[in-house]
Amino acid sequence: MATMRIRKISSNHNQKGFTLIEILIVVVLLGILATIIIPQISISTDDAKLNTLHNNLTQIRTAIELYYYQHNNQYPGLVVPGTKPADVTDVAEAFVAQLTRYTDVDGNISNSKDATYKYGPYIKGGSLPENPYNNLSDVTVDTTETDITKKDSTGAGTGYKFYAITGVFMAADGSHDTL
Repeated sequence: MATMRIRKISSNHNQKGFTLIEILIVVVLLGILATIIIPQISISTDDAKLNTLHNNLTQIRTAIELYYYQHNNQYPGLVVPGTKPADVTDVAEAFVAQLTRYTDVDGNISNSKDATYKYGPYIKGGSLPENPYNNLSDVTVDTTETDITKKDSTGAGTGYKFYAITGVFMAADGSHDTL
């Protein structure tokens, strides 16, 4: 007669790993943490953009005022060196050039400093810093507005707007006119 061998199947309780319930608990906890942290990150990003814009506006406004006092109470861009302004593009280009290069007392521009071109550059780098809300660094210059309370950047399509007669400089992204 043949003998039968019975093999005992035993469960091994020493296996390592996570159960499905443990994994679900971890996923739920990560989801809860994400709903708390992600809004904080987006708020921090908005705060950083606002602080950057505020710093850029302060820097440019300080440069404009220094230019004004060193150039016989004349704001940059109002007088295009050598000619009368042909159009608003010439005025905007003169504005940037007069703030980023050396100038004489009349606003004429030079790439090098000497006894005549002794003022500036007021802003380093050859251009205005970008507006962090629309990533533009160009400027629209209004040479006609005389009301110092006028602050309208709608439709400017540039990073900034400058009122050359009153000296008002602001962001031109449609949302930060009051900074």
